[in-house]
Amino acid sequence: MSQFISKPRILLRRLHGIMAGGGSADTRLKMLVKVIAQNMVAEVCSLYLVRAGSVLELFATEGLKEEAVHVTRLNIGQGLVGHVAERGMPLNLSDAPSHPRFAYRPETGEDLFHSFLGVPVIHKGAVRGVLTIQNVATRRYLQEEIEVLQTISMVIAELVSSEALISADELAEDSAELGTNVTMGGMRLVDGVAAGVAVFHNPKVEITSTVAFSAAEEHQKLEKALATLRLQLSDMMDRTESLVAETRDVLEAFSMFAHDRGWHNKLKEAVESGLTAEAAVVRVHQQNQERMKGIRDPYIKERLQDLEDLSNRLIRIIQGVEDDIHETLSEDSILIARTLSATDLLDYDVQYLKGILLEEGSPTSHTTIIARAMDIPVLGRIRNLEDHVQPRDVVVLDSQSSHAYVRPTEDIFESYQQAIITHDRQVAEYASEKDLPVVTKDGQDIALLMNAGLLVDLPTLHKMGAQGIGLYRTEFHFMVKDELPRVTEQTSIYKQVLAEAAGKPVVFRTLDVGGDKEVPFLPKVKEENPAMGWRAIRIALDRPALLRYQLRALLTASAGHPLNVMFPMIAEIVELRRCKSILRKEIDRLEKLGKEGPTVVNVGCMLEVPSLAWQMDLLVQEVDFVSIGSNDLMQFFFACDRGNPQLANRYDLLAPPVLNFLKSVVEKCHSANVPVTLCGEMGGRPIEAMALVALGMRRLSVSPNAVGPVRRMLRTVDLKHLEKYVADLMDTGLHSIRDSLINYAKDHDISLTK
Repeated sequence: MSQFISKPRILLRRLHGIMAGGGSADTRLKMLVKVIAQNMVAEVCSLYLVRAGSVLELFATEGLKEEAVHVTRLNIGQGLVGHVAERGMPLNLSDAPSHPRFAYRPETGEDLFHSFLGVPVIHKGAVRGVLTIQNVATRRYLQEEIEVLQTISMVIAELVSSEALISADELAEDSAELGTNVTMGGMRLVDGVAAGVAVFHNPKVEITSTVAFSAAEEHQKLEKALATLRLQLSDMMDRTESLVAETRDVLEAFSMFAHDRGWHNKLKEAVESGLTAEAAVVRVHQQNQERMKGIRDPYIKERLQDLEDLSNRLIRIIQGVEDDIHETLSEDSILIARTLSATDLLDYDVQYLKGILLEEGSPTSHTTIIARAMDIPVLGRIRNLEDHVQPRDVVVLDSQSSHAYVRPTEDIFESYQQAIITHDRQVAEYASEKDLPVVTKDGQDIALLMNAGLLVDLPTLHKMGAQGIGLYRTEFHFMVKDELPRVTEQTSIYKQVLAEAAGKPVVFRTLDVGGDKEVPFLPKVKEENPAMGWRAIRIALDRPALLRYQLRALLTASAGHPLNVMFPMIAEIVELRRCKSILRKEIDRLEKLGKEGPTVVNVGCMLEVPSLAWQMDLLVQEVDFVSIGSNDLMQFFFACDRGNPQLANRYDLLAPPVLNFLKSVVEKCHSANVPVTLCGEMGGRPIEAMALVALGMRRLSVSPNAVGPVRRMLRTVDLKHLEKYVADLMDTGLHSIRDSLINYAKDHDISLTK
């Protein structure tokens, strides 16, 4: 084995000598592939590089016909070479012609060769080419041979990126010019519209040296850098005692990775193979990426992103680069990145950070969750993003339409700019009205509350003047943890929520996971219809320890304060009673231990499943309050998937059957003197909120940015007159009363601004 390990070192040094030598690019590339073929005992070695336009061109070969160089081209995904580039993973075949992706090119003369090994040439996370070896005999290449070829590909990636071997002009296409306006589509991760100049978030520091000349020196660099990294993380942990819990959770994950012996050993092995310390970090991260390529679990993919961020920090330490390399924002900016960690996001000045564009990203990532809480629009999954944008380009982001405009035309920019200016002006006006009472023109008080899910949401409670938190979604804290948070951790978070609320009421909803909200400590269940599957209270009652620990934390955190707790996704009274029984046991436990508990415990229930509406007489005897979860309730009401774009506008929430249904629920609650609150997107839109109060709803809990518009609308309504008008429309059989309400609002000077 030691003899094999020394071979890559010698080979890398020979390649380095070729690179440093003279001659044209073609001459040096020819020498490069020849040396690789000799050392790998291969009859063919070929190098394909990506030109603009996603085309792979044969740039050099040893063993194939010379006339094929600069002639043979394959699209990404075409042939075996294109397949390697598309997947970004090695391909090892004993009989290449039998593979379904095999594409014969007669000009190459490769029909004689059966064995095939191809590895991607990767730079900055993107495939820049493919390096292959081939043999006539049918054989499977050894894992050691694959790793050697991957190490060589790193050296080639460094050369191509630095233009030490090939100029950028040789890899370009005449038609691929930046400077024209570009419209890009992506996945909407956080709603919003924003404009600003493009700022690249590029925490990766380019590796300046790939080939090591002293393994001992590189080992010493690596060990010193790892020790520094661990100290830095420890210092960051100490400094984040007062910051949001989500940030601390990510740092704890980083610290775990930094002390992992397996990662440490792989780094040492990479150095031993002949790489520098910095190149070893990149190589090990690429290996991790290859292993994770086939994994679809979004949480595991997020952990890989955490490890990438840690690797980048380690490279910067090795190179002596200051850790804080983020550009300081001084004007409205749109952040451009392949990926972005939660800690990186929190490093930017939110005063100037207006939006984020990502090549990757997911709805459940740490970054998305925190960006949503900070009201920063995010568009993800944009293919070849960094190839279409240059630093300081003007960018308009419209995540609501899932598009971004780079170097937009003047009319597009002015249209969006005016919309943004109007929006900003309205936000400032709403903030100035935060202390105005939420009272209709005819003197009816309305409780206007706020929905929240993260500690970073809470300052908005006071900034916008909401009267409390009508829905605190506790699951977000679970979604960023590797394992079930301990009772002490949960208790600490809930205490912070109550402290930030500063005496205003908070309603905690127990864990609502499953469906589209996955957590790593529960089995991933493939379901035909996740929205109506194993989720929320169904999970909690099947895993009662989850619910018991959470209730224990809530009771402990609420010592000396009222506790308002509600249970989600209740479909029948027996489920609610089981939840209350578990809560009663935890209250009894607290009393037996002689610990202080809440001054009062108010128990509520989410009405999200229509079946519960036919059990209202029993329900109002069991609870202290009811919350209507309009998001899920309405999709179940119409049997209509709210995430299906084909059905997005098929049914209207202001349809008479919806309003009659909600009115019956409100009347049942009022007759039993049980407070009822609507929590959901429906209450956050002024026109829908107007209809809800006309039905008798007196409590609304809305998203933070909806507090201002809804307050203004309510203060311009004569409620008694509106109630009579809406009552006359309830039995019309119309598809919707929306247009009628809009006209009514115009005729009566009711504010419907969003």
